[in-house]
Amino acid sequence: MNFIEELRWRGMLQDMMPGTEEQLTTEMTAGYIGFDPTAASLHIGNLATIMLLVHFQRAGHKPFALVGGATGMIGDPSGKTAEREFLSEDTLRINQEGIRNQLTKFLDFESGANSAEMVNNYDWFKDISFLGFMREAGKHITVNYMTAKDSVKKRLETGLSFTEFSYQLLQGYDFYHLYKNKGVRLQMGGSDQWGNITTGTELIRRKEGGEEYQAFALTTPLVTKSDGTKFGKSESGNVWLDPKLTTPYQFYQFWINAADEDCGRLIRVFTLLSREEIEELERQHAEAPHLRILQKALAKDVTVRVHSQADYDLAVKASEVLYGKATIDTLRSIRVDEFEVIFEGVPQTEISDNELENCKDLTDLLSVASRGEVYASKGEARRAITQNAVSINKAKVTNPAAPLELEWLQERYLLVSKGKKNHLLKRI
Repeated sequence: MNFIEELRWRGMLQDMMPGTEEQLTTEMTAGYIGFDPTAASLHIGNLATIMLLVHFQRAGHKPFALVGGATGMIGDPSGKTAEREFLSEDTLRINQEGIRNQLTKFLDFESGANSAEMVNNYDWFKDISFLGFMREAGKHITVNYMTAKDSVKKRLETGLSFTEFSYQLLQGYDFYHLYKNKGVRLQMGGSDQWGNITTGTELIRRKEGGEEYQAFALTTPLVTKSDGTKFGKSESGNVWLDPKLTTPYQFYQFWINAADEDCGRLIRVFTLLSREEIEELERQHAEAPHLRILQKALAKDVTVRVHSQADYDLAVKASEVLYGKATIDTLRSIRVDEFEVIFEGVPQTEISDNELENCKDLTDLLSVASRGEVYASKGEARRAITQNAVSINKAKVTNPAAPLELEWLQERYLLVSKGKKNHLLKRI
């Protein structure tokens, strides 16, 4: 497949240096993207650039993923209004390992000539002295060139330390090192990285002595919502790729709740579905928007690739239980350990066996044993039941004086639905 054409129809091509497309259609080319370990996990904003590497390898080229063990000690000023806090070396090591593990899910490291490779810029920076670096890199890039970059200009008014100012020189040297030692000819990244990337191509040109030693640059647009706001955050913050930070269920919910006007862009950027498949899904979605066909296809593809088929299946089951038309059989199919995942964030009350014995009917259970968490009083609980507004384990109940049925307590849990709102009673 033609890498550039693939990016064009997916809306993933922002800028590229002259000659880039010709280079990529001439021969297998090595290219890289860098990821600084500023957190223990990558997030879905990073996933957009990871997809560049995925398509790059699928087109027959050789991808390199650079983990910035050295540059992570400084922090990239691009897009930031203030300087980052420095991370300890122990934290950086933990973060690097987390990112390495995540990247292995997306790239093929055993595909022959175009197998992916992972590198860490700490491996070459750790042996370079300050004076050595000034002679190797600083001599070749002027201050005028560096201050003309948007990432620098935007910070000069509010203040920019020399440490952050030097970041683009460090990243430029990464490109030069990979060019000399790994044959890497292309660096890619988000559009906010254009200035840093082209510093690398300029350093290569000046150090190697001419245009014949050409390196190339390519960027992808930053993903935004249709209203122009930043994409990739939920109400609780970043949507992470690590299941310990964002559970597979929360991850799935983020995608399934995408707005219709955003789905066309998101499904092109974040999935591996073909052009024909996406256009057919868009046609079906336009005919029946209420079925959320695009959202379901998007959520499935991304959740399975980032997590697993089993995690996706559980997320769908959880959605049916909390928001869909699940039945008592659906509840019975959920293991006890799965309940913990599904009902994370759902209001919960614990009930002891002694409290259960003191409840003579369903009204008591909803009002007394739940400590008013579901219904404030017996009267309110009784009215809701008679008005057909209460479900126990997804089954409607209509008799306020109904005796308690212990089989309601699925293993240790009882799901009370008040309209569309859910509350979980946990039996101790």
